[in-house]
Amino acid sequence: MSDESNKDFAFGKENYILVAAGTVLAILGYILMSGGGSDDPAVFSEELFSFRRMYISPIMIIVGLAIVGWGIMKKVKD
Repeated sequence: MSDESNKDFAFGKENYILVAAGTVLAILGYILMSGGGSDDPAVFSEELFSFRRMYISPIMIIVGLAIVGWGIMKKVKD
């Protein structure tokens, strides 16, 4: 590919990879956060407050969104 066709894009290849990786990480965090409810509404489930749902998945979501932001803000190399 010539250099002329590359100048039409706002981002470079590395930017797109960072945005995609951050999006996948954030989606995985949301998937890990799902579930934990009880089938019976009258019964409380302690699984709702598991370590995975309270700590791991929010950290994954925040890191994923930070990577997306970094991928957007990263300067494209010439």
